Amino acid sequence: MGSETRSKSVIREYVEAIVVAVLLALFIRTFIVQAFKIPSGSMLPTLQIGDHLLVNKFIYGLRMPFTGKLLVPWKTPIRGDVVVFRFPKDRDIDYIKRVVAVAGDKIEIVNKHLMVNDAEVVDLHAHFSSTTELSASASPRDNFGPVTVPAGKIFVMGDNRDNSYDSRFWGFVDHADILGKAFILYWSWDIETPLLSATRLTSIRWNRIGDVIQ
Repeated sequence: MGSETRSKSVIREYVEAIVVAVLLALFIRTFIVQAFKIPSGSMLPTLQIGDHLLVNKFIYGLRMPFTGKLLVPWKTPIRGDVVVFRFPKDRDIDYIKRVVAVAGDKIEIVNKHLMVNDAEVVDLHAHFSSTTELSASASPRDNFGPVTVPAGKIFVMGDNRDNSYDSRFWGFVDHADILGKAFILYWSWDIETPLLSATRLTSIRWNRIGDVIQ
């Protein structure tokens, strides 16, 4: 075998390896798991700005590549799940919130208290930064509903209840727009620290890496 033939064989092996790696990465990203990062404080204190997390895209069903259309659903979100979804007002943007009500649930917020099916929900993840209670005519933040969640929809809220733009303001999330369930933090640091700063390494939140999202 000549040197030119061996060279072509090596190049072919590299190309095949790269193609396989790309296809495998696309398969994993489309069907199994995808990485997301947290750009805002709407889920504080559960999720902090600068958290990087993995989302299980397989847990709720099988989706079509590229379009993301749900082909075979086999599980629906339940109350308490932290989900990533396409923002209904701009489907090019992904949001992350907590499911607080599912199809058939009656939901109401009375003076900051979350009521589901006429029973108050004690949510240990909920965080309130203001004692001010806004009337329903002023804002849906503290007083909302009652409304019933339609079939095929969920109602979501941020854990940072006084600083979250969620279903209280723009409505329900369609099951078809849910990308997956957040399940683990793989990286976290303070993004306010300049990238080339000498303190950049010290901004890494080592104690959060590997935390399971609940």
